[in-house]
Amino acid sequence: MIREKLASLVFALAAGVGALPVYAESGWDQLNMTRGVTHISREIYGLHMRIFWICVAIGVVVFGLMIWSIINYRKSKGAVPDVTLVHNTKVEFAWTIVPIIILVVMAVPAAKTLIEIEDTTRSELTIKVTGFQWGWQYDYLDDGVAYYSRLDHQSDAARELASGIDPNTVPHYLLNVDHPFVVPVDTKVRLLVTGADVIHSWWVPAFGVKKDAIPGFVNEAWFKIDRDKPGLYRGQCAELCGRDHGFMPIVVDARSREDFAAWLKQKAAEQKQAAAPATPAGTPAGAAGNAPTAAPTSVASAASGAGSS
Repeated sequence: MIREKLASLVFALAAGVGALPVYAESGWDQLNMTRGVTHISREIYGLHMRIFWICVAIGVVVFGLMIWSIINYRKSKGAVPDVTLVHNTKVEFAWTIVPIIILVVMAVPAAKTLIEIEDTTRSELTIKVTGFQWGWQYDYLDDGVAYYSRLDHQSDAARELASGIDPNTVPHYLLNVDHPFVVPVDTKVRLLVTGADVIHSWWVPAFGVKKDAIPGFVNEAWFKIDRDKPGLYRGQCAELCGRDHGFMPIVVDARSREDFAAWLKQKAAEQKQAAAPATPAGTPAGAAGNAPTAAPTSVASAASGAGSS
């Protein structure tokens, strides 16, 4: 009878688990750090997991000894405390040397990863990132391209009080922008991060990058997205930068090298054309810039008279 009840309970639990939404199946994965799509993000993840399991091992040993001591040396079993033991050289030596060894084992890979995080040498593309209230400006320093990236209009409208817009109907609510940050894959991208007003923080978890944007200072960061990982990656400002801090998302559009080169060329041409001075009406295009400037009549007549005399 008991076995039948247990079996029915197991089947009911299994059916309930099978009926859970798909997103719940990956709930445990969302509690941990992401592996990311860059080499450095995976290095950070690997370091995190190594340190985590070292901490788990230390916890198991320490709490295991505590529980074992509590059970085996409890008063109900007739244990009598030893009040004469005040010093044990071997024990003190062990609990001093063992933590030092553990710290060294943890410090060596941590230092290696930290050095790699700060190594911006051999970069192939340099972009200046400026945080402002509340958005981002991206300057492609070697190509003359610059633009702003702010919260997209749909999210901005839905977030307003009494807007009447259901946020659930807005794609990527509060995590979308009007102009994504376009970068190439398989390219070491160097970021020069600064702030225009208050302290911001440029954070994209999938890249393993989180760098403060401080007014008056320029911080460096870098990432290199895997060749086979183009797509959209989202992040946010991770600094409390003011009233609308929660509406300052980051969207990175990772493209192939070829697509990025074509986009950059087109963007540079558009911005160059927009910055060109307007041509007066009725003047053929290029005529104003190519035709030589004629001397005023009075100046020309004076020069002619001086030559004939």
